[in-house]
Amino acid sequence: MTDIINKSSTDPDWWRGAVIYQIYPRSYQDSNGDGIGDIPGIIDRLPYIARLGVDCIWISPFFTSPMLDFGYDVSDYRDIDPMFGTLADFDRLVAEAHGKGIKVMIDLVLSHTSTEHPWFKESRTSRSNPKANWFVWADPKPDGTPPNNWLSIFGGSAWEWDGERMQYYMHNFLIEQADLNFHEPEVQEALLDVARFWLERGVDGFRLDTVNFYVHDKYLRDNPSLAPEEINDKTAPAVNPYNFQNHLFDKSRPENLDFLRKLRRVMNEFDAITSVGEVGESQRGAEVQAEYTSGGDKLHMCYDFALLSNELPTGSHIASVVETFDALAPDGWACWAYSNHDVVRHKTRWDLTQTRQRLYAALLMALKGTVCLYQGEELGLTEAELAFEDLQDPYGKRFWPKFKGRDGCRTPMVWDREAKNCGFSEGKPWLPVSTGHMRLSAAAEERDPNSVLNFYRKIIALRKALPALQKGDFQPLVVEEDLLVFIRVYGNRRVYCAFNLADEARRLDMPAGNWAHVSEAPFNSTIAAGRATLPPYQAVFATARDA
Repeated sequence: MTDIINKSSTDPDWWRGAVIYQIYPRSYQDSNGDGIGDIPGIIDRLPYIARLGVDCIWISPFFTSPMLDFGYDVSDYRDIDPMFGTLADFDRLVAEAHGKGIKVMIDLVLSHTSTEHPWFKESRTSRSNPKANWFVWADPKPDGTPPNNWLSIFGGSAWEWDGERMQYYMHNFLIEQADLNFHEPEVQEALLDVARFWLERGVDGFRLDTVNFYVHDKYLRDNPSLAPEEINDKTAPAVNPYNFQNHLFDKSRPENLDFLRKLRRVMNEFDAITSVGEVGESQRGAEVQAEYTSGGDKLHMCYDFALLSNELPTGSHIASVVETFDALAPDGWACWAYSNHDVVRHKTRWDLTQTRQRLYAALLMALKGTVCLYQGEELGLTEAELAFEDLQDPYGKRFWPKFKGRDGCRTPMVWDREAKNCGFSEGKPWLPVSTGHMRLSAAAEERDPNSVLNFYRKIIALRKALPALQKGDFQPLVVEEDLLVFIRVYGNRRVYCAFNLADEARRLDMPAGNWAHVSEAPFNSTIAAGRATLPPYQAVFATARDA
């Protein structure tokens, strides 16, 4: 493998095909013994991240916050919450990450603020103050009930009565997370200035939380209901009545595209910036994902919940997801993930053995699009089991026990089982360290050449060494429930990728060409006489160069 892409620090397309590593800062590394991970802790672990081979880190919110939703309820967009460190710490993180060739993305939460934010405090004082229209306020119906039937993802109505202003305000999430009014030009300008603030500090891009929730229907029309057969749990757990509505009017509004174009123009003022939008949309996620990334004038990438769902993705499902996106947005770019801070870890969600987890990891690295990995995924961590009294997540407390919340994927990283709290903290961790994770510590896996960690390093290195896996087109050859074969094409280079998702061996006739087996691929498959032999749950990679 010699076709290695050399990416300069100013390559505007560095994000195409990149591997992004998500860090949930509360749970990554505590440096001061208070039981909460912090920015200096991330700095301490940069050598580990660099050895993993990823291109970029995405850091979940660290802004000043009352922490009712653990940083996704922002009270100051331009400062670091003291539990995480200081702006000087953040500047040092950016500098040291860049020194190791690692880009830094941050998580911007623009759809809503904490009710402790000064903007909201001013807005609620009257209907005539300078920020009176900065949030979504509405009068009650004549009988005093909320203005419409919109629901909060965290349960109950999306409207909360405010006795000071004598109106309802909208909240798509917690009552303490008030939705900003994107129909107000001053709100948009204020948020664009927030983006500039962080770009000027050297960040390389943004992960945009709930990006399709920014704009609401200004007429506040009721959402229609869904027929029973249309209901799914892609955006909210099955126990949540949020799933019963077709959310036509409270999110995914066409007016959002204008704001995304403005945000892209701001990003274009800086070199080599990227953006990843989170699209929470159960009915038409692929369409919204395509709308937001097409044309080169909005977001660089989006991900929806197609590969974050509870159902184990088959070969035909994965091929359909990729092909659907390509058809809807031929000039767009997707981002794929199996796990993040909001869903049950995929090893547990899909009941994967270690062998099958490796296969699915390789498949993710071979797909057209950019890849997001979630901290601990590279160790093969399962979802942690927590007692109710240990829960911190308000979402889990609301719907317990049928939905146990998001704490099970947010427990502390396990660095060394011989150290106190597995090396995460000298103090009591904010969530318990999972005893089931201890044998999977980074230190133990470092020493084992056959560990999941070392597998991830190899498969990331394979992706980075083959330009077609990063930026090439996707050409499916065989699409079955338990078999997926495709070719990635980039210029005159081709990579043949075959994945046996079944528990029995498969022998495949390869397409015409002078194929060379990629021996660095960490699988037991073989190629001979134009045929590939794949043992159960194994993959094969082969390269060819056209004349």
